[in-house]
Amino acid sequence: MTDPVSKEAPAGDQVFRRMRIAPAYKAVSAEIERIILSGALEPGAPLPTEQELAQQFGVNRSTLREAIRQVEQEGLVERREGRRLFVALPGLTDFAPRAMRALVLQQATFHELWQVAVVLEPLAAQLAASAARDDDLQALAANLARMDALAQQAAADNAGAEAQRQAALIELDVQFHALVARAGRNRALMLAREPVSLLYNATLSRMQEQLPQMHARNLAAHRHILDALRRHDAERAEHWMRKHIVDFQRGFVLAQLDMHVPVSMAE
Repeated sequence: MTDPVSKEAPAGDQVFRRMRIAPAYKAVSAEIERIILSGALEPGAPLPTEQELAQQFGVNRSTLREAIRQVEQEGLVERREGRRLFVALPGLTDFAPRAMRALVLQQATFHELWQVAVVLEPLAAQLAASAARDDDLQALAANLARMDALAQQAAADNAGAEAQRQAALIELDVQFHALVARAGRNRALMLAREPVSLLYNATLSRMQEQLPQMHARNLAAHRHILDALRRHDAERAEHWMRKHIVDFQRGFVLAQLDMHVPVSMAE
């Protein structure tokens, strides 16, 4: 008599799936990352030597070095004092380029970036109105003064010099917004807005070619924003930043640029 519960698998059916085993260097890099993120090793703490790490993980030196390269690319470790490895604190320069590449590969559009900016930038200004310190306000004032001086310079006879002046104006514009975000002391917001802000750089260059009045309008908005921050007026700071970002969208239209085109790293 046969057991009605037990059945033999039909011939040819595959019961087990092929296992996907990660390369050893990925397993090692993941473990180093896990230990750092757990707080067991704080920023600035030295790691064991490569030889010691290879022995502890039970891998050869070439596998360990490839793992270390992975962790370095994440900004979690850095080499100091010769070749010694130390735990690092990842910053915007580590995060933003990867996020930018992801946005480009996902074919995010300028309109999508603007939808994010019109929320994050006013929020950054609102937070900065409460949290800004004297050094933040001084940095913003210095940025505004440099932008004002450059904007008032006559167009250079030399095309190369004029291109440098225009590039400097755009850099100062982007920097102003980064300084406002920094003054708000919200690290999550700073990380969220940075890649979006940087992807606008190439578009700003195209806009200023079509809209010579752009820098004057930027300066006026920046003055209002800084004034609100000095007064610690969160409502006014948020209002002028939102007005500024909405004005940026109008500039897109006036410059006859298509906001629904996917962004790129450079144009």
